[in-house]
Amino acid sequence: MMQFRDLAKQYQTLKADIDQAMIDVAAQSHYIMGPQVKELERDLAAYVGVKHCLTCANGTDALTLALKAWGIGPGDAVFVPDFTFFASAEVVALEGATPIFVDVDATTFNIDVQSLETAIRQTLADGQLKPRVIVAVDLFGLPANYPLVKAVAEKYGLLILEDGAQGFGGSINGRKACSFGDISTTSFFPAKPLGCYGDGGAVFTDNDEWAKLMESYRVHGKGSDKYDNVRIGLNSRLDTMQAAILQVKLRAFDDEVERVNEAAATYTRLLNGHVQTPVIPEGFGSSWAQYTIQLPDEASRNKLQAALKEAGIPSMVYYPKAMHAQTAFKNSSFSALHSSLRYSDYVTNRLCDTVLSLPMHPYLETSDIEHICSTLLAVL
Repeated sequence: MMQFRDLAKQYQTLKADIDQAMIDVAAQSHYIMGPQVKELERDLAAYVGVKHCLTCANGTDALTLALKAWGIGPGDAVFVPDFTFFASAEVVALEGATPIFVDVDATTFNIDVQSLETAIRQTLADGQLKPRVIVAVDLFGLPANYPLVKAVAEKYGLLILEDGAQGFGGSINGRKACSFGDISTTSFFPAKPLGCYGDGGAVFTDNDEWAKLMESYRVHGKGSDKYDNVRIGLNSRLDTMQAAILQVKLRAFDDEVERVNEAAATYTRLLNGHVQTPVIPEGFGSSWAQYTIQLPDEASRNKLQAALKEAGIPSMVYYPKAMHAQTAFKNSSFSALHSSLRYSDYVTNRLCDTVLSLPMHPYLETSDIEHICSTLLAVL
């Protein structure tokens, strides 16, 4: 049966090295914060091109660590794309701050800077919240437009938190994703571009002070002695076993990114002119966490997805509901503060009805892509 993201095939390809890495961890028996964790952090920092990398338990905790390092809390406004996974805004609310949802670009799916600046100005005019942070999400493997986002951040004195959960391996003019934020984060959830065999995440920064704070926060707010806790923190460490697996996968990662780009090019060649295919701006590189097309309307999308399922072809809808429409946010006390935002005009709402993600992974055969596309075109 065709897989949406074939982790079993990846394992078979890397089996000898992964098996040996896991055996080595078992033999050494340093299961928590073993030497492989520090080695991986060093390798990840070098790959991304930043000074500090700290691993943690998952991508959501990575975002939380950044917000805690900046002291984000009640009264603060954090600007988040309306078209993203729940965690991008969830962490803001958990810190007691207010997520303010911003529309996205219709072709790249990433944060729209015009909508961002409008939301910042409106928040300043409201006078109830202090703008503090922009969460820029690298959706589906493509980095956000950081040159434009940075210009807005500098104009209003805001920090940039790069949510690179899906973007690790992407680039802008040769510079790697997870290096664009004041603090950047990623996730090692198994289906991500660089995934482990459980949960995992990491934070990246060039700032020494923030790195030191996040290192403390990830281990119960420890001080110089682990039994002297100087702040309230988390229990958020990456297991040594996961670090060892990620070391193997990182060595194969550039080859896998090249493979998914070849797969994406094949999809686009076969589908261009029939459906709206993903757009990669000049100078940008994607790690293709997803290959996402757009259909004319929700009925067309649902008909196609049903037909693909009947043909044994998996597909997914990322995401069927905007952040502002999530029950948790609709029913919360802060939603009334921003009821004047014109969510009905949002590109996001249309995307939720029309996007469909097709199978994508480094080991996808050209024959599989041709089968998927011929099936899709027959339905259309």
